[in-house]
Amino acid sequence: MATGGCLCGAVRFTVEAPLKDGDACHCSQCRRMSGHYWASTDVPAADLEVEGVEHVRWYQSSPKVMRGFCGTCGSTLFWNPIYRDWISISLGAFDGATGARLHSHIFVSGKGDYYDITDGLPQKD
Repeated sequence: MATGGCLCGAVRFTVEAPLKDGDACHCSQCRRMSGHYWASTDVPAADLEVEGVEHVRWYQSSPKVMRGFCGTCGSTLFWNPIYRDWISISLGAFDGATGARLHSHIFVSGKGDYYDITDGLPQKD
């Protein structure tokens, strides 16, 4: 079990499944949403419990994806592909150690010009 939440504590979540390794998305939407790039892990939607769900605000960034954030403090928390049975959660929003590692970088053709990716992980356009 893993727990986490937003900066102000209005939204808390619990994941009942073991956390998978995550990826870092460098697309322009994720860069704008997070201020850098978005590092997340995918969890089965059925294994996610959210407290303070009334504080979660959803932005539909494309016909297939909703992005969830705390309406009080603005913390970016969720990336929800609405036609799937899983949801991505920000790795930075978890409490303490996650046991997860990044396994790849995606949409690297959209990365910012102000940084380099030098960790040796696979990179996908």
